[in-house]
Amino acid sequence: MRAVATKIAVGSPEFAANADAYTELVTTLRTRMEWAVRGGDGRARSIERHLERGKILVRDRIDLVIDDDTPFLELSTLSGYGQYDNSAPGAGIVTGIGLVQGVPYMFIANDATVKGGSLLPVSIKKHVRAQQIADENDLGVIYLVDSGGAFLPLQDEIFPDKDHFGGSFYRQARLSAKGLPQLSVVLGGCTAGGAYVPALSDEVIMVEGIGRIFLGGPPIVKAALGEVIAPDDLGGAELHTQVSGVSDYMADTEHEAYGRLREICETTHQRRIDDRQGWLDHVEPRAPLHPAEEIYGIISADDRIPFESTEIIARMVDGSEFSPFKPEWGTSIVCGFARVWGHMIGIIANNGIIFSEAALKATHFIELCEQRRVPLLFLQNTSGYMVGRDSEAGGIAKNGAKMVSAVANATVPKYTVLIGGSYGAGNYGMCGRGFEPRFLFAWPNSRIATMAADTAETVLTDIRIGGLKGAETTEEQLAEIRAEIRGQYETQSDPYYATSRLWDDGLIDPIHTRDALGLCLALAARQDEPALGPGIVYRM
Repeated sequence: MRAVATKIAVGSPEFAANADAYTELVTTLRTRMEWAVRGGDGRARSIERHLERGKILVRDRIDLVIDDDTPFLELSTLSGYGQYDNSAPGAGIVTGIGLVQGVPYMFIANDATVKGGSLLPVSIKKHVRAQQIADENDLGVIYLVDSGGAFLPLQDEIFPDKDHFGGSFYRQARLSAKGLPQLSVVLGGCTAGGAYVPALSDEVIMVEGIGRIFLGGPPIVKAALGEVIAPDDLGGAELHTQVSGVSDYMADTEHEAYGRLREICETTHQRRIDDRQGWLDHVEPRAPLHPAEEIYGIISADDRIPFESTEIIARMVDGSEFSPFKPEWGTSIVCGFARVWGHMIGIIANNGIIFSEAALKATHFIELCEQRRVPLLFLQNTSGYMVGRDSEAGGIAKNGAKMVSAVANATVPKYTVLIGGSYGAGNYGMCGRGFEPRFLFAWPNSRIATMAADTAETVLTDIRIGGLKGAETTEEQLAEIRAEIRGQYETQSDPYYATSRLWDDGLIDPIHTRDALGLCLALAARQDEPALGPGIVYRM
């Protein structure tokens, strides 16, 4: 492969203005991430009480389990942001991937300083998403349980549906049956449905004095049976380890529990991160020739001004080397092969609107990657598929559908990063959330909606006026309608609105994208080759 010859003038005023604007976006991202990790506003007393009980904070717990000097890929840190009056930073749960004895595990850890560890609707969604990632990437799951159970005032949004609380138990049982270890350390109360997280685990450790498991807590037992009993006598570590057998090990302290957990992980015989199976090609990685920080100056401060995706690729891939596919045809999509941390990957990136030729090129390229068993990376920055008479006459609907179908049927691992706009059917054709990429990350300049706010303002204002059936509309009324529509779309397409609702697996700084993708590809390299699907038929 040849290195990309960059055309970016890093000393230009335009580059500097873009970089300054993007630095502000990254500063906002870091500030909000720090807010979530800190536990939000007004949580000092809750954290103080947690520490007074001799407990360790949730991310410190994870640090005590994972191997020293290894990364932890935290997912959806800003889930819940802007919801529930901002009272649930991180949705009260920390999920992510870390190495234990050289083996990657998914962590699902309750943060008891947020609503006592009670699970909100977005908490359940985050829990289930973590289990889905574990399933797709053959990861065991470590549950650090310190939860008050379901948040009862919102029980109708938590309890009955497919991916609600019961869905997490279903997935846990299925993961265990698949041979992926389900390991729990009980660090707080596990009441009612919460008791099933450790009960469904393959091995359970309880910490004496703080860990408790019961289907009905002392208040329920008193109401139902008239029996007055202390929490530890009803469901403490000693009872469940020495009498009931619900727990397999008892630890005097959290530190002791995490040492025991690491011992258990050593016996599970899961594939280490460096146990490559050979199907996913790998060579010694090389750093890009161009600094990742230059991405800040490449992305225009005005999101209506496009940027060249090849320049982004050159700052993410090994040696900045990229082998383009059909570079002279369908140029609104860039396709080609590159390596990320030594792993071969096929990249599909937008240069704006998707025309028919670009859709057919992408379809052809997806077929090649499927045939050659090369994972796919989608870099989304598009307003969608081209409209208008010429485009319709040229078959854009069918050609776009071919691309959508190719994405849906590809069996190789797929990864998506929103590097700009993600609008309309372009989101689908470029492997949006609905097409189940293994991981989907977003940058702080990204936007996702059916259409951009400018377009929505025009389209929906015309529809609203048409619905008035000829009634006279004043300029003041028109301005109010436009402002309402624009406000709705600007709010709902905001990246923080999206990440709060887990439409992605986390907002990330562009300079960290290469490392995040490298870990994701390393997870795939541990697995057996995915089964080949029914095949993709490419037609011009």
